[in-house]
Amino acid sequence: MAKGRSPRVPGAAAAPPVSALGSERDRIIDAALSLIAREGWRRLAMAAIAAEAGLPILTLYRTFRSKPAILGAFFRRIDEMVLAAPLEASEDERPRDRVFDLLMRRFDALQPYRAAIEVLGRELPTDPLAALGAGARLLCSIAWMLEAAGIATDGLRGIVAVKLTAAAYLATGRVWLRDDSPDLAPTMAALDRRLRGIERWFGSGRQGQRGAAAASG
Repeated sequence: MAKGRSPRVPGAAAAPPVSALGSERDRIIDAALSLIAREGWRRLAMAAIAAEAGLPILTLYRTFRSKPAILGAFFRRIDEMVLAAPLEASEDERPRDRVFDLLMRRFDALQPYRAAIEVLGRELPTDPLAALGAGARLLCSIAWMLEAAGIATDGLRGIVAVKLTAAAYLATGRVWLRDDSPDLAPTMAALDRRLRGIERWFGSGRQGQRGAAAASG
């Protein structure tokens, strides 16, 4: 397993309550996630999201035009949390280790929303348009994770790397949803095992070392 990882967030937490503080955009996202965790995706109504956020529905209309748009904004928020801090990569670190770090950061960032993620995993497939949008958003997110790890995502090799990494992430996500350990050790073991199986698609890592050095410089 990859060494020197940051500490895991203990246990699973419910989605945090909607706060009157923060931007209206964040309040809407948090309200939607709280409602998804409690009532599901299929029953989620825009008026209910506005009420949960304590905002007039006009504000919701001006900010997001649909439920999938809110979901996309949530995924973008997670991307930004993951990419905010540069990777602390050593010269001999393998590309797989950097991808491992970034995807575990992603699971950490999702911990407070695990109940909502579990519901989405069950119900999104019944909403084909929303599922298609979420799938495209995930591939975009994974491409950014690989780019942050210094792995090229253009060309045939890059496209395959993105799709295989997304599949590894989704498969690991099923373990993460059941993982109540304090350090997410089962999740880390599952992710490490799956990344080992596809690491040949990540290349030699020379580009990654230059990218990591530039990010930390």
